[in-house]
Amino acid sequence: MRETNWAGNQTFTAERIFRPRTVEQLQDAVAGAPAVKPLGSGHCFNDIADCPGGVQLDLSALETDVVLDAESSTVSVPAAARYGDLAVQVHAAGFALANLASLPHCTVAGTVATATHGSGRRNQSLASAVSGLELVTADGELKTFSRHDGVVVGLGALGVVTRLTLDLVPSFDLRQDVFDGLPWESVYEHFDEIQDAGYSVSLFTNWARDEVDQVWVKGPGQPGADFLGATAADGPRHPAHAAGIPAGNCTPQLGVTGPWHERIPHFRLDFTPSIGNELQTEYFVPVRHAVEAMEAMRELGHRLAPVLLTSEIRTVAGDELWLSPFHGGDRLALHFTWLPDEKAVRELLPVMEERLAPFDVRPHWGKLFHRAAAYPRLPDFRALAVELDPDGKFRNPFVRRHVFGES
Repeated sequence: MRETNWAGNQTFTAERIFRPRTVEQLQDAVAGAPAVKPLGSGHCFNDIADCPGGVQLDLSALETDVVLDAESSTVSVPAAARYGDLAVQVHAAGFALANLASLPHCTVAGTVATATHGSGRRNQSLASAVSGLELVTADGELKTFSRHDGVVVGLGALGVVTRLTLDLVPSFDLRQDVFDGLPWESVYEHFDEIQDAGYSVSLFTNWARDEVDQVWVKGPGQPGADFLGATAADGPRHPAHAAGIPAGNCTPQLGVTGPWHERIPHFRLDFTPSIGNELQTEYFVPVRHAVEAMEAMRELGHRLAPVLLTSEIRTVAGDELWLSPFHGGDRLALHFTWLPDEKAVRELLPVMEERLAPFDVRPHWGKLFHRAAAYPRLPDFRALAVELDPDGKFRNPFVRRHVFGES
């Protein structure tokens, strides 16, 4: 079990770690502890998963069966299942998840709890696939929720998720094409066209150069050798290719068609993703502000570039989940993969958030940010948290700061 998060920038402060093997053991542990927090893959860059003085739960041994229901096109999965492993099983049965994140290494429960997402103008976050979940609440009771927009993106503040039911779609194939050197003028003038070019589209930049370094188009068809001024890559690319990072751990490119789960993620499950110990930040603004938000980041390019490995620009479809950053409409996602210099990164965050503030900016819950955003349903979420956890057993410092507004 981890004593630090994935990146090594957070040291967990739980008094002990418990690894239940049954739901009953988990219920007893939750009921008897003053403070509890589950931990998945550790792919969080702030203290959202920490549990000072309490019990941190490793759910990796908890009832590991995956149950697929072909008639309803759903799959029931344990909380600690990794998306990459789940995808292989789902694909073998002729189904697919509508989308995947860049990393297939993360657990389903942790990904869902923070509204982690993939890319695609018409693709919602991974949390939007949740049609039901089982939750152990503060008194140890096991509750089942179905189609409840308030409990899905729960930040670990409502209880411990044991299982989730996910909606499926028929399996499909994609190809992945990469293009180098897209002029910023093309990005601004043809942003909608670029986002419509594939099932999933990502742009990579350091914000300081006069062109976008790369465009990754994941789709069913051939987008052509020239892409609005960008040229087809002559070999595989890592998202941080401009920083000299080799592409050995990336999913197949060069237009080779393959199954959805081997093309939608940027990184392969059997390799360390990206470079491993980088830091991450991500901000979301309504798509209508896309060009203005990108211009605001370009104005900071000279300050961002020295600390960046790369930055990714994507779009995500809106949803109605209470604490989802995509609640209420489609959003532009501005993702920053930083060098492991947390002091320098934290100095930049207030500046970035100030520049993006006019555009109703929301940060990713599991990554580095300075200040949380206001959400229309936040009062409802607080009331639900108090109802399910009246004594604040799941209210770690992160939740107290960013959900309840406590200092």
